[in-house]
Amino acid sequence: MRGKPQAQPDFLTVINLNACVPADHPLRPIKQRVDVVLKKLSPLFDELYEQEGRPSIPPEQLLKARVLTALYSVRSERLFCEQLGYNLLWLWFLDREFNEGSFDHSVFAKNYERVLSADVAKLFFAEVYNLSRQEGWASDEHFTADGTLIESWASLKSFVRKDGADEKKVAAAKDDDPGNPTINFRGEPRCNDTHHSTTDPDSVLYRKARGKEAKLYLGAHLLMENRHGLCADFTVHNPITQSEAATALGQLDEHTRLHEGTAPKTVGADKNYHQKTFVRGCRQRGISPHAACKDGVKVIGLDGRTTGRSGYALSQRLRKRVEEIIGWIKTIGGLRRSRYRGIQRTQAWGYFVAGTYNLLRLARLQTAHGA
Repeated sequence: MRGKPQAQPDFLTVINLNACVPADHPLRPIKQRVDVVLKKLSPLFDELYEQEGRPSIPPEQLLKARVLTALYSVRSERLFCEQLGYNLLWLWFLDREFNEGSFDHSVFAKNYERVLSADVAKLFFAEVYNLSRQEGWASDEHFTADGTLIESWASLKSFVRKDGADEKKVAAAKDDDPGNPTINFRGEPRCNDTHHSTTDPDSVLYRKARGKEAKLYLGAHLLMENRHGLCADFTVHNPITQSEAATALGQLDEHTRLHEGTAPKTVGADKNYHQKTFVRGCRQRGISPHAACKDGVKVIGLDGRTTGRSGYALSQRLRKRVEEIIGWIKTIGGLRRSRYRGIQRTQAWGYFVAGTYNLLRLARLQTAHGA
């Protein structure tokens, strides 16, 4: 007998969101750890908000929304708020009642300076990493450094002369086509000394390698611990004024200062770090530089006494894991191209994405080891 569809009745129903989520759902261990981290940040939230007035969207929900945005590759805050209204799993993760539904996407922009800034995002990332240390997953001695590039949210059409000489050319092009003006820069040399992007002044014209096209980029640098491949630090910087070697050394210093008890002994890296600045900086800090060596290049402080050890070969094998972090951050976390303008806003989003990667990694380690 053929069944016939029935219109859904209009009546009130009670939904237990916690009962709707399976007990073995992979989001449960992630939510458990996020709640622990946010509980530690609760005193900070008390200082950021006034004691009187209309209650706001809880800051915990805004930070959890960042985690979900990275986990599910949501391309915009507007789209996240749209889906939140009917996604029971997300409502459960944010600790919102079903009848509360979603909130307006402008809440993210209004709360950027308060609870979504780079400073708060850094604290969130640091607490997540501290949690990995407390659970015994992270190493305090052996690390890997590597850099990458993040495409800026700016078009090459915005890369014009600093002295304003291109203003007439741009204005004339906009008169012909205001929506998408055609600007011809063919035959005109453009460089970062004389030009800048009017859309994102923090971005720079950069070329990944010889034969590749030049684009507007922001630099990104990662520090990975070698035990289970967790992201120990994530820094967005200017790839021209701040080299990868200098950024790596700065991350090691910051990591040691921020996480009490850490004492880096080795740092693995690729051939870009086979240079005096990095090797000498590591030796001054009592760290053994396990950088891949360039053929025919000699650097004082990195010779057979280091490369001949078994620990060096192990660092060179493990350092490939950092590419897994970079790949996840760019493809799943959406940082192949920044969705924000400027280093500060991109840095804030980068901390949330890197922290989310660590949360996912911890949940998988827990499942794999039966902890």
